[in-house]
Amino acid sequence: MSHDDLVDHLVRSTPLQRGEAARVVLDVLAYFDETAEEFVRRRHRELQSGGLANAEIFERIAAELPHRAVAPPPLSLRQLRRIVYG
Repeated sequence: MSHDDLVDHLVRSTPLQRGEAARVVLDVLAYFDETAEEFVRRRHRELQSGGLANAEIFERIAAELPHRAVAPPPLSLRQLRRIVYG
């Protein structure tokens, strides 16, 4: 899908060059295309690498999920663990 109109708008309204603006658009679209499961796995890795314990990680992820652009249905801590560990 072409997003030339959005890229044009970014070039006009920011100091970004056309290639940079196109990359930003693709990055944003990829961010919002992330499924709830992918988000949970990614955030778990990020928070774990930051030294947090699983109990705190899963609480934080549960608090973040409802604020996603397209919020998934509520997931229990057990469901979050199953997404990460299978």
